[in-house]
Amino acid sequence: MKTFIMYDSVFGNTEKLAQSIALAPSIKKNCVVKRVTETTIEEIYGVELLLVGSPTRGFRPTEAIAAFLKKLPANALRGVKAAAFDTRIPLDSIKPAIFRAIVKRGGYAAPMIAKELTARGATLVADPEGFFVESSEGPLAAGELERAVQWAVALK
Repeated sequence: MKTFIMYDSVFGNTEKLAQSIALAPSIKKNCVVKRVTETTIEEIYGVELLLVGSPTRGFRPTEAIAAFLKKLPANALRGVKAAAFDTRIPLDSIKPAIFRAIVKRGGYAAPMIAKELTARGATLVADPEGFFVESSEGPLAAGELERAVQWAVALK
């Protein structure tokens, strides 16, 4: 299956996840991994599986990911399977409770990415997935790289 993993990364955590996801046995044979700023729209045409990842920045994906997805024509991803992932701080580790409530209400990047993918005609093959970092700059929480590979293995 021709797979394209497009990501953005601020502190390197989402990039590490994208690279790990590309190692999944069902993906690694025919997979391209690129940062969004190095990706052209033409590169994603013809892919069978499109995975898009971003750190959560202000309750949403990075501006580069959002802008790229908005540039895609309405049916550009028709027939493409897709999934979205993000990096985020675990909700239960956010203190004080008022900040936790704000984050819970504000949301995360992956659901917004998934919404844009479906608006462009893609078929989601998984619920939007969040991978945890220990603080806003990271590092990734223990086991998250392995969990990312397992998430990718389950994509069909």
